[in-house]
Amino acid sequence: MLITPILAAEAEGLQLLPDPSELVMGLVAFILLALILVKLAFPRINAALEERQAAIQGKIEDADAKLAEAEEAKRNFEANLDDARGEATRIIEEAKASAESLRADILAKAEAEAAQMIERAQADVAAERQRVLQELRTQVGSLSVELASRIVERELDESTHQGLVDEYIERLSSQN
Repeated sequence: MLITPILAAEAEGLQLLPDPSELVMGLVAFILLALILVKLAFPRINAALEERQAAIQGKIEDADAKLAEAEEAKRNFEANLDDARGEATRIIEEAKASAESLRADILAKAEAEAAQMIERAQADVAAERQRVLQELRTQVGSLSVELASRIVERELDESTHQGLVDEYIERLSSQN
């Protein structure tokens, strides 16, 4: 189909195809250019492409290695975090146990101190009671002797006086 328009154009006097010598020269120039490209340019281009491919491959391998390192670091961090959490929980439990022990000790000391205070207070009360009883005995004895001497109108001697007082106090004690 292409040949028909070419033949029609040549029939009119137009020359569409080049001169055969030009065609040969063009073919030789093309072959020379192709050989120069194959010998000089293509090896350099291939070498540059291979270098670029190697550089890209190296960067990919570096990125993979860094990714693996990052994942390992993440695993280590998570393991350390878990260990820290476990340690924190253990410390909290120890602190709770220590606080409970301290609370029990303080309570025991407070109870012992309260018991000692109660014992001292009871001893003080008993001593004060004895002192007051002794004082009352003395006052009762004096009042009894004074009353008896008024009644009898004579002074009792000291031994009789003491005997009467002791007997009176014993009777009072036995009635209460």
